[in-house]
Amino acid sequence: MLPAMAEPKRKRRDAESARAEILDAAEKRLVSAGPSGIRLQEVAADAGVSHPTVLHHFGSREALVDAVVARALRSINARLIEALQASRGEEVELTRMLDAVFDSMGASGQGRVLMWLALEGRHVEGDEVTLSAVVDAAQALRESRRGRKKAPPREDTAHLVVLAALVLTGLPVLGPTLLRNSGLDNDADAMRRFRGFLAKMLLRHFSTPE
Repeated sequence: MLPAMAEPKRKRRDAESARAEILDAAEKRLVSAGPSGIRLQEVAADAGVSHPTVLHHFGSREALVDAVVARALRSINARLIEALQASRGEEVELTRMLDAVFDSMGASGQGRVLMWLALEGRHVEGDEVTLSAVVDAAQALRESRRGRKKAPPREDTAHLVVLAALVLTGLPVLGPTLLRNSGLDNDADAMRRFRGFLAKMLLRHFSTPE
């Protein structure tokens, strides 16, 4: 008679690693099923942890969804601020920044997730995911380009950042349909050309004296 096989042991990991793996597992399900499709038991199984472990780290399904989105937005914000601080305000740099945000919103599905949350009447809490720091970095770049000339007010810069954020959030989701309905191509190259147009339009206003 063969000896009974021992049950596989769960991989030991520290709290930070467990939290990261739970977030990774939840993000995959969030993108494919939306916030209402998240089940903590399924996320726990995907991450290789117990259901109580997920509850210990996040407390609820809603808090887990918020944590996933906040992590993604923190990453996007950090990359944008770093790029703006290193930028000289050239078109190629702005286009590269827009492409990076579009890729994050599209490839990861975060654009769809943000729209789902908005339709549910929810928003991500936390000062760390605010656009304010991005606005400040963009305003500092505008001021550095003006030299002794007075830069436009911060509100003007904030309007530019909000416009870009709205477009880049909706573009991965609605872009193909809108391009097609406008009589344009709706393939990846058409999306790239549209982002190039957006970069030129934003930069034109960004650089225009008041």
